[in-house]
Amino acid sequence: MKQVLPVNTARQLKAFIDFPHALYQDDPYYVPELFIAQKDLLTPGKHPFHEHSSLQPFLAYHDGKVVGRVAAILNNNHNAFNNSQDGFFGFFDAVEDAEVVDLLFGEVRRWLLAREAKTMIGPVNFSTNETCGLLVEGFDSSPVVMMPYNYTYYVDLLEQQGFMKKVDLIAYQFLAENFNDKAYRLSQVFRERLEKKGIIIRPINLKKYKEEAARLREIYNAAWDKNLGFVPMTAKEFDYLAKDLKMIVDPDFCLVAEHQGRMVGFSLAIPDINQIQKQIKRGRLLPTGIFKLLTQRSKINAVRILALGVVEGYRKMGIEAVFYGAAMQKYREKNMKMAEASWILENNVMMNQGLLNMAAKPYKRYRIYEKAL
Repeated sequence: MKQVLPVNTARQLKAFIDFPHALYQDDPYYVPELFIAQKDLLTPGKHPFHEHSSLQPFLAYHDGKVVGRVAAILNNNHNAFNNSQDGFFGFFDAVEDAEVVDLLFGEVRRWLLAREAKTMIGPVNFSTNETCGLLVEGFDSSPVVMMPYNYTYYVDLLEQQGFMKKVDLIAYQFLAENFNDKAYRLSQVFRERLEKKGIIIRPINLKKYKEEAARLREIYNAAWDKNLGFVPMTAKEFDYLAKDLKMIVDPDFCLVAEHQGRMVGFSLAIPDINQIQKQIKRGRLLPTGIFKLLTQRSKINAVRILALGVVEGYRKMGIEAVFYGAAMQKYREKNMKMAEASWILENNVMMNQGLLNMAAKPYKRYRIYEKAL
């Protein structure tokens, strides 16, 4: 017997978080999420998302065994900012069984319709500010930090549900052996020109981290506001993310652009801690997981360029090129083997072309789907 039940108890939530560990137990590329982080994300009162929006996780069972999961999400801030009535789904994982997926999305549809949503978009957890997209190309390596992973059959399962492509997100790879000296030299020319205009590029000041983070949020909400599906992060949401990142931020990889004291852009790259997290069984920090995180960081040989943005009026001046050039130089100095720039909207012509010009290779593609309710 197959059935779907809403997640309402601590025991069910634990099963919801742990299900992917069983599903991917034989997959060499799977990286378990940290249990405590996922629990906080899904628990009202723990993550700031729940202060303005809501979600309902569901579990699918077959003869008492968990065989699928999904969360129905209503992001009120997204709908207010975009003047829309969108519903979302996220945290989707399932065995290769169309009936199971049909039952799961039947519950998501009913939950969203009861809240007057007109469309269903996903996967997103909870918005494009967090983990989002379904992997559709690039299944031959593990995901980097804060990027999703899934089996190839997920594409068919979603498309059988009537989901259509909304947009693709591209991940680019820089390999150490392909680092482009010409691109770096060009970035230095841009840096000199910018300095003559009073625009400086500097590392983030970790001693003033809280103050810097507040300024970065203003840039983030201004620089990304035209992106498809964007929703501004609240102060609490940005602080929550900044607090998590502070433990792994390297100031050499977090750069800001300032003009006469005003912050006009920033670039953030973070170490790929998935290289360590992959070894943490079932995402549990205790008893040994925490020691792996603390002692093996020096072995990380890749980074993810998580965010790079410049506010209107300062674009196409070379700031973006200086960000990439400075980061590439630091990658080389620190003997990094790979850097991933992700994600980039497929219709962001300027950013995509700029990455190609710097010998970056598009190597993974993620898709956000939608369907009318």
